[in-house]
Amino acid sequence: MDNIEKALCGMIRVNQVKMPLSHGQEDIVYKTAKILRIAPEDILSWRIVKKSIDARKKPDITVVYSVDVSVADQDKVLAGCKNAQVQAVTDKVYSFPDEGTEALVHRPIIIGTGPAGLMCGYLLSKYGYRPLILERGRCVEERREDVEKFWREGVLDPASNVQFGEGGAGTFSDGKLNTLVKDKYGRNKEVLRIFVEAGAPEEILYEAKPHIGTDILCTVVHNLREQIIAWGGEVRFGAQVTELCFDKDGVTGVIVGGEEKLESEVVILAIGHSARDTFEMLYQKKVPMEAKSFAVGLRMEHPRSLIDKIQYGTAEHPMLPAANYKVTAQTSSGRGVYSFCMCPGGYVVNASSEPDRLAVNGMSYSGRDGENSNSAIIVTVTPKDYEDDSPLAGIAFQRKLEERAYCIGEGTVPVETYGDYKRAVTGCETVSSVIGQDYPDFTPSIKGAYRMAAVHDILPPELNEALVEGVDLIGQSMRGFADSGAYLSGIESRTSSPVRIVRDETGQSQVRGLYPCGEGAGYAGGITSAAMDGMVIAEKIGARFRRL
Repeated sequence: MDNIEKALCGMIRVNQVKMPLSHGQEDIVYKTAKILRIAPEDILSWRIVKKSIDARKKPDITVVYSVDVSVADQDKVLAGCKNAQVQAVTDKVYSFPDEGTEALVHRPIIIGTGPAGLMCGYLLSKYGYRPLILERGRCVEERREDVEKFWREGVLDPASNVQFGEGGAGTFSDGKLNTLVKDKYGRNKEVLRIFVEAGAPEEILYEAKPHIGTDILCTVVHNLREQIIAWGGEVRFGAQVTELCFDKDGVTGVIVGGEEKLESEVVILAIGHSARDTFEMLYQKKVPMEAKSFAVGLRMEHPRSLIDKIQYGTAEHPMLPAANYKVTAQTSSGRGVYSFCMCPGGYVVNASSEPDRLAVNGMSYSGRDGENSNSAIIVTVTPKDYEDDSPLAGIAFQRKLEERAYCIGEGTVPVETYGDYKRAVTGCETVSSVIGQDYPDFTPSIKGAYRMAAVHDILPPELNEALVEGVDLIGQSMRGFADSGAYLSGIESRTSSPVRIVRDETGQSQVRGLYPCGEGAGYAGGITSAAMDGMVIAEKIGARFRRL
């Protein structure tokens, strides 16, 4: 820890440091000192801990900071500044537990290289446990080529696509790194710090809604793998686990590719939300699991300049990033409709992973400079919506929708204007108020082939009706959002895992030594929360076993 960080372990936090759009670092220091009633030169060191944009009073937009500072006499400064903006804080520094006492006979095996598997492997490697990480897909460099070829030519590789391969499903997304998970142990900050070490920009440490985009995320994933290997871990690609081996005492290992037996008394299941064949294998092996709620819906696209105008009061301001939004609506049927994985200046992508089934997702590059902005507009479904009470009933529900989407789009992404969609669902007309007049050149931004088709035939009627009602409610506060010219595409079916693999407070399944982990196992939702859950499992293993 360097001197600045040492000084900042005990510090003063100044919140609500409001700045105009045009400002420099010296302006932040000056304003912070003014709030503290001290001279700028009395601040020994400082750092931004949070940055957000306040656009509530359009067009008067401000940038709001929280700033941590160190001063020579902290108590004196605090005593002279009775202000709710100011408080003494102590930074929470992440720490890995002391090693346990049980002996490991074999290396821990981690299945999957998504955020959970990578972060679990990163910590286990760093602290001397030499994990073996198995990934059915390819390394991120080859995977990127496979995905781009699929979008270009339409030939799907079931082992290397938007869902499978190094980095997991989040690799081809907006690269969002914000999470609602409480962080009393400092895991969230540690994930972001590790990402910065691996090539992410330092801004993610303090941005209110950090993101890095798919381009930077690919670099981060590559560098995390290299660090794991440097610390003694091993990563194998093209290594699909086809069977879990265990006896009455617990896990004994795994079978790879239907042939190779790899022995271990510790197996971490970080399989991701789309590993349907693995879920089926675990179900056949009677590993305890249960169906869970998730959400389905459609991607909705608008011109980026329209969303900027709605959110900022001005379109394409040179000092403002592409605008984000997060919206919710409660329908008369009781179903909630909300946005998910919003991609400013991004693309809808064909995210299929199974032949003859089609799913979409959203993706942005770090610059978020695409012509359109999109978000999934989704509605929650519960086990009550499924056709039976099997733990895998949610997967069957997903597959049915994906088969419809594939047929309706004739193998390409089906697209429909919101006006046509609403007319088919309700019989009502939607009056265009913005798109087609102020935004005449608006066309879909989609990675992969697409065609105009009857998107309204994908979802069941009750979900279609909920989505129309929800979009129209959102449009009441966001003029232009419910415009007839907006585009819908589908199906967005992979929002989260439809399965939870049951684990106890030790992190283990009823099958001892088996550690379900991350989003696929039902314990996370997004890149950062999945990475944090990977840390949790690494900590539990570290606290139990001696290092190798």
